[in-house]
Amino acid sequence: MERYVIIGVALYLVYKVIIRGLYIVNQSERAVKTSFGRAKRVKGFVGPVENPTAHKLNDEEKERYNFPKVQVIPPGGPYFKWPWEKVHKVSVATNTSNMAFDPESPQANKNNTVLEAVTKDQLNIELYGQIRYRVSENNIYAYLFGIKNPIAHVMGYFVSAIRVRIANFEGKKTDENLFDTETGERLASDDVRQDFLQGGGSISINDLRKNLRDINDHMDAECSVSEARYGVVLEASLITGINPPQEVESALAAINTAHNQVSSDISLAQADADQKIVQSKRAVEIETLKAESETEGLKILAEELATLKRRGGAEALTAYVRNAKLALLDNTKAIYKSE
Repeated sequence: MERYVIIGVALYLVYKVIIRGLYIVNQSERAVKTSFGRAKRVKGFVGPVENPTAHKLNDEEKERYNFPKVQVIPPGGPYFKWPWEKVHKVSVATNTSNMAFDPESPQANKNNTVLEAVTKDQLNIELYGQIRYRVSENNIYAYLFGIKNPIAHVMGYFVSAIRVRIANFEGKKTDENLFDTETGERLASDDVRQDFLQGGGSISINDLRKNLRDINDHMDAECSVSEARYGVVLEASLITGINPPQEVESALAAINTAHNQVSSDISLAQADADQKIVQSKRAVEIETLKAESETEGLKILAEELATLKRRGGAEALTAYVRNAKLALLDNTKAIYKSE
């Protein structure tokens, strides 16, 4: 009986220690092994200062997010672990998510489909878009052990950042359109120019739509610190659509129609003016060529008369004048002589 007990214990130990101790890490995974709950550190690492994005953290944040760097087990295997050790695997593949996704509340943001924000002029708008993220191997400790739900933290940080950006967004105002680009002539008075540059504070949804690229670039720069904070790299954020409330959609459509009509009229007027300018220039060139041709004939005639005077004297000029008068008389139909 005792022998069977020993054999059973031995088999259990073989299963528990050897069979259960073997594991592999898939190609898209990384693993961290802990011993009695503590991950093995990388020697010489001093904290997030060595993280590529940590320089954007202030002193208080560097102290708060002072996560150690741990040894990361690369893909492969089989690897071995002791029973008192535990392996934490995490996928490092790039994931795509709706920017309205809330991992802690499926009903939030209209069932995780639309993100709402408020503009500077108190207009509620709807944002549509996606973000791409992945787990950082350089700061995997923060993802596994530093934060309870890192994806929720990252999404919350992203939503807060984009709402702050929308709430403080102002379109770029320049006075380029107040001057003629070719002549540099001022097209408006100083008072009008000052009102144009200082006026406003209210933001049209068209301004937001026209500056989607700038907003996306700002969000990429703003969220680059998520690697040092949460161990998650936000590779890209892409806002694909901005919609106003339904009650102002018709008014916005009317404004856009009027704006397009005005732009069309201005373009047509500019084209008509350019065409008239070209025609005027061409007419001037034609008249100039005519005058030059007549002038050239007179110059040649003067040179010939001068040559005749040098060769035959004054009598030659008199003979030339008499012959010229005879040619005119041949074409004359009537002569009137005054008493």
